[in-house]
Amino acid sequence: MGFETPGESFPGSAFYYLADEPYLPPAGGSISSGGTAGAFADTALEDAVNGPAARPLFLTGSGADRARALQCMTMAIYYEAATESDAGQRAVAQVVLNRVAHPAFPDTVCGVVFEGSERPTGCQFSFTCDGSLARAPARKFWDRAQAVAAAALSGAVYAPVGLATHYHTIYIHPYWADSLTNVTTIGAHTFYRWKGAAGLAAAFSDRYAGGEPLPTRHAPSRTPDPAGALDPIQLARSYEQSLAAAQAAGQAAGPVHAGTAGAPIRAALPPPAYSAAIQSRGGDQLYSGDRLPGGGQLIGPHAQSGEWIKHP
Repeated sequence: MGFETPGESFPGSAFYYLADEPYLPPAGGSISSGGTAGAFADTALEDAVNGPAARPLFLTGSGADRARALQCMTMAIYYEAATESDAGQRAVAQVVLNRVAHPAFPDTVCGVVFEGSERPTGCQFSFTCDGSLARAPARKFWDRAQAVAAAALSGAVYAPVGLATHYHTIYIHPYWADSLTNVTTIGAHTFYRWKGAAGLAAAFSDRYAGGEPLPTRHAPSRTPDPAGALDPIQLARSYEQSLAAAQAAGQAAGPVHAGTAGAPIRAALPPPAYSAAIQSRGGDQLYSGDRLPGGGQLIGPHAQSGEWIKHP
């Protein structure tokens, strides 16, 4: 290292070699792994976006939330694409982010990565239930995956995969592949997004709010899951059925005003479980916001705002 080389150090210089430089997304959208085998510039992919790009995700929540999200994202990138190019790793990270933003999946990074890990097979990311976690990560590849994860969780968007929520290796062809829209193939993975309403940009409406669970596999469960609980086709069908029910409930409740596009969906959701004290005061009506003044109305002492002062 530099601080060990004569002429390239000064008293205290070892401090500056404790960690790599923080990753900043470059203007061109492609990152370099500093000579790691398999890395290449993917400018052609950047220009071949199939469908709309996702919106950026910025971490919020506590320090524990941030640390857990980074750990889970790094694990997903490392165990799914450790030897892939930068493009391949960024694509995997984008799929995780897209799932976080979609109501069909958990709304946390760790929740998405470890979904279904309590099952012996059929987990959403195979490394969480096939024994891969017993293999200690190689530091060099882990650090590289962590840099990509940190960028993804700091607002970097990898546009070539668009709104893809699923992928598989090029060595297999799962039964659901033909039912989804093929977005692109990057390295050893082919990426897909849903057809229909589930794959539209408007469907990716969840906002990240922290609350990350532990970055570890779920405890094994002996309770069988409902048939097709995590099946891509069934997930899309369930989302569209819920959306149709929400829209119908919204229409029955009355017209939706401009700026309240999410009102039909919210109207179909059950109210939170309030305490007895809150229930006695009106429950959910206390927070409905239907007693706010209408447009153009002023309250009490503000009714004459803007008029000349008659008695200075």
